[in-house]
Amino acid sequence: MRDVLIVIPAYNEAENLPKVFDDLKKNGGFADVLFVNDCSRDGTKDLLEKSGFDYIENIFNVGYAMSVQTGIKYAVRNGYSYVIQMDADGQHVTSEAKKLYEYIKENKCDIVIGSRYLRKTSYKCSATRRFGTKIFELIIKIFCRKKITDPLSGFQCLNRRVMEKYSVSSFYPEYPDTNLIMEMIFLGYKIKEVSVQMHSREFGKSMHGGILKPFKYMVSMFYSIALILLQNIRRSKHE
Repeated sequence: MRDVLIVIPAYNEAENLPKVFDDLKKNGGFADVLFVNDCSRDGTKDLLEKSGFDYIENIFNVGYAMSVQTGIKYAVRNGYSYVIQMDADGQHVTSEAKKLYEYIKENKCDIVIGSRYLRKTSYKCSATRRFGTKIFELIIKIFCRKKITDPLSGFQCLNRRVMEKYSVSSFYPEYPDTNLIMEMIFLGYKIKEVSVQMHSREFGKSMHGGILKPFKYMVSMFYSIALILLQNIRRSKHE
């Protein structure tokens, strides 16, 4: 067993998985790999069974966050020192995941975020998403006095201390993005960013696609951030 586990939640990603498998087999020798199949309705499960990679099958659809947390709990219980979160849609690159892993070990930080915007890369995203990213970057800068260029990146490496924190069910939110980063900063965890190259999704739909889903995400995120700010104020008063 290696000391780092790559956790990959998957929901209806059958079209993207062959490319992901090839990348992992070519560049993922530094890590163990665990897929978490979130009751996919396409051929995802069949592909995982034939892939040779370990996977967990959720008994019902629990969503992205709980699927990631399932993988983190698995890592904690099986003694891993680090977890790398990757997506099953082919956007995250295994060789870049190794950069996150090497950085967290060398710099003794708690969380390393793979950033698309720390330096200029060939990654292209919509103007709407970039605008949203800028808003959350500004919120973190104002309230946490820290610059995080890609607070919406799910491409992250976590150390054991963070894994144990995230494995507590009541702590991990439905949308683990800016809100979770702010909470961890307030709690004193050391967070760094590393510039990474990502690919655009080739097939399927994003979990934030459509009209209603982005709206729900924004409302939930601002509500969660407001609660975290209030909790931090109360925490500060008692210190």
